[in-house]
Amino acid sequence: MAAFTVITALPTYVSQEQHKELVASTPASFSDIPPVLRHTQQNVSINFDPPSEEFPAADSANGTLYVIESALVFMSSTGRGIQVEYPTITLHAVSRAESGPSIYCQLDESPVNTEQKQRVEGDEEEVTPMRELSIVPADATSLDTIFEALSYCASLHPDPAGVDDMDDDDDAFIDASAFETFNGDEAQELSEVGRVRSNFINDNRFAPY
Repeated sequence: MAAFTVITALPTYVSQEQHKELVASTPASFSDIPPVLRHTQQNVSINFDPPSEEFPAADSANGTLYVIESALVFMSSTGRGIQVEYPTITLHAVSRAESGPSIYCQLDESPVNTEQKQRVEGDEEEVTPMRELSIVPADATSLDTIFEALSYCASLHPDPAGVDDMDDDDDAFIDASAFETFNGDEAQELSEVGRVRSNFINDNRFAPY
């Protein structure tokens, strides 16, 4: 799968207030209501590792981050942007490394077609293709807010394999206010997804959970 999609226009969304009004108006179909924007952060830069030819440094230097319930979006001041689907994000955390505070994400780049999957699965090392994404806001105090909004939106898109394991009668209720920031031994803050996936991190930026 592609780690992200390059876009030139923002996807449709509504504010939380607009969403409440639309729901209260009893629309013909609730599925037609646009996704909710959970957080906007201006003056943000992003970094890919490995670098992306599709979205070079000139596009990544400055823009606005949109944490929408349907996808994570970064729109550059150049007019180009990227859209990241939440199931692609296998880990997200607050990093306070020496290089500077940021939101660190690992993006799954596993192949989509069957032939490519078989070649990857047949690899002796069984390495899953990953791309790292660092989101760096100019205002470092916004990291926790971005993290909480990202965690909430990611929880709306659970791993399909995990959903299959749940009983059909089980009900899931998600309360945005229930999210708490995790403080690790080295100022690490991992989401629930990040804790499960923390074995992917092999450097000293994050302490083991």
